[in-house]
Amino acid sequence: MAPVRIAMLSGPRNISTTMMRSFENRDDCTVADEPFYACYLRASDAEHPFREETLASQSSDWRDVADELNARTGADFSFEKHISFHFTFALDFDWLEGARVFHLIRDPRAMVASYKNKLEDVSPIIDSYRIQRRLYEKNPAPVVDAADILKAPEKTLRALCAALGMPFSEKMLAWPSGPRDSDGAWAPHWYDAVNASTGFKPYEERKIKLSSDMEAIARACAVDYEFFSARRLVA
Repeated sequence: MAPVRIAMLSGPRNISTTMMRSFENRDDCTVADEPFYACYLRASDAEHPFREETLASQSSDWRDVADELNARTGADFSFEKHISFHFTFALDFDWLEGARVFHLIRDPRAMVASYKNKLEDVSPIIDSYRIQRRLYEKNPAPVVDAADILKAPEKTLRALCAALGMPFSEKMLAWPSGPRDSDGAWAPHWYDAVNASTGFKPYEERKIKLSSDMEAIARACAVDYEFFSARRLVA
């Protein structure tokens, strides 16, 4: 039988790779790391780190990628990590049919501050929230906040697994450090912190100082973030 597809939609710099590590460490789950990234790069012409390596490593045809996700075998569950702004050019979401979706959110100011350290253009964070809300309003799905996960990993993951109709595994809480064969071609630029991790880092309340233009981007996400925050799972 084909595995149950678990599709996580998230904005960038939102413990999304940590969540991928958590699911991959289960005995019954394989993962797909941002399978539509090459599609986004081809459609948008965005200049991202490791652009050419990413385009060489993945199909840039949406239909081919969707077929690959539906053809995955070898485990009870298949976890898909999706960065939501990758779907700016494909908003019908037909490729999600049959998948169990959940949304990962984070305070936009924290996302902007973190993303700015890795990439100059942080405006796609706005697209991520708008796309996720569009999907949610069409098909409501569980929502988890990164802060809640870091504050109470086991309780929040138990609640998420229950909402997704899958058993919780203690192995989701800790994993070996280092890269994975499943990591995307872009990993050398983005995954330094997660490669050093062995579990969820304790939550830290940080003072964030943003420039006026970065504050404007965070404000542009605020309404959508509050929409999701009001609907998030609370363990």
